[in-house]
Amino acid sequence: MTHRFDPSILREYDIRGLVGKTLKVSDVEATGKAFGTVVRRGGGAHVCVGYDGRHSSPEFAAAMTKGLMSVGVNVSKIGLVPTGMLYWAVKHLQADAGVVITGSHNPPEYNGIKMLHNGPVYGTAIQELGRIAASGDYTSGQGSEESKDISEAYLTMLLSAYKSSKPLKVVWDCGNGATGAILQRLLKKLPGEHTVLFGDIDGDFPNHHPDPTVEKNLVDLKKAVAAHGADLGIGFDGDGDRIGAIDAGGTVVWGDQLLAIYASEVLRDHPGGIIIADVKASQTLFDEVARLGGKPLMWKTGHSLLKAKMAEVGAPLAGEMSGHIFFADNYGFDDAIYCGIRLLNIVGNSGKTLAQLRQALPTALNTPEVRFEVDETRKFAIVDEVKARLKGLPGIEVNDLDGVRVKTKDGWWLLRASNTQNVLVARAEAPTVESLGRLKSNIADQLTQSGVAAKDVFG
Repeated sequence: MTHRFDPSILREYDIRGLVGKTLKVSDVEATGKAFGTVVRRGGGAHVCVGYDGRHSSPEFAAAMTKGLMSVGVNVSKIGLVPTGMLYWAVKHLQADAGVVITGSHNPPEYNGIKMLHNGPVYGTAIQELGRIAASGDYTSGQGSEESKDISEAYLTMLLSAYKSSKPLKVVWDCGNGATGAILQRLLKKLPGEHTVLFGDIDGDFPNHHPDPTVEKNLVDLKKAVAAHGADLGIGFDGDGDRIGAIDAGGTVVWGDQLLAIYASEVLRDHPGGIIIADVKASQTLFDEVARLGGKPLMWKTGHSLLKAKMAEVGAPLAGEMSGHIFFADNYGFDDAIYCGIRLLNIVGNSGKTLAQLRQALPTALNTPEVRFEVDETRKFAIVDEVKARLKGLPGIEVNDLDGVRVKTKDGWWLLRASNTQNVLVARAEAPTVESLGRLKSNIADQLTQSGVAAKDVFG
């Protein structure tokens, strides 16, 4: 039986859409058939399936399992887990592939599918699933299903990664996402004093949106850190593959700053190692990696793209502004709970507070990631228009690795189209307030020329 997807859901890093509209049960089952076919043709027959806490996720996971089994795949059902735990299950159970049903940090009305097969499944591999479904060219066979509880083994792995010599006082914000249940079990065994916010898994996300890279979503975490006199606060996104952090004073430690802090530890064990960051990261990060003796590498934004590049060059650490952090020690997975443990190790063993670690980093004035909605059909075209206008102009260096990262005498600014949402993302960094203001004006001017009302983009 052939199947055609709404083309908007076959995205760069995963499959994602509006539940019941662009993404339906039939789409998930067809994805299972197509993905199972790819796994079978690659010589495999064992796939782990997990899902997050969204209301549609159990039904979607059942449809995925049905689709996989119908083409001869044996399914290990892992249950409701954070994405990092599903990735880890694939290695632990020596499966051939893995699937997690998750809408990640998108609003409650969304859901999606992330896949792992010989590395992350993204780009042309996702488009290939669409072609297989459209042709109905599936493998034949009847697979099996079994439920697997790997939680104790996963907790053992996390506890073995804990190396802090000093117990800390920590507030953890689950945002009602998929980390809640397993994190609370972990904290019962972890040294220190721990407070959990919004640990109940609720697909409506009733307290705040589960995206720790947006500062307004960290208000409750900041209040709790202050109220408890905690050493630091850690927040997760909806499926627990992205980490956010604040220090004891309530200051956000952004993704590139976290990566620099992690790099200081990782490069001690891997001297001269390659540290990868995405195009949105601060120049100060790349400079700091070089100062520490590492080899900084700028790469495209996107968790799948960074994971693939990390494997390609043998990097011990990679990460991006969005809070996806990957340690080769953990098979290169983006597991925010594991990242949290690694952060506790650094703070506990350094003799310094997280604020002191942050303050020791090179400084620059920069904007946060600024996101604003545009028409889905225009987002990439706008970036192309900006690039065309700037290429070759004197005094301007344009890096078009991913969007446009523009370097001038004032500093640098970035404009890129999101691969997961109908938004453009902008960021700028400069040494002075005046030069930062000029960069922000540059961005606004370029957007205005492409028909985007950008006067108040940066507030």
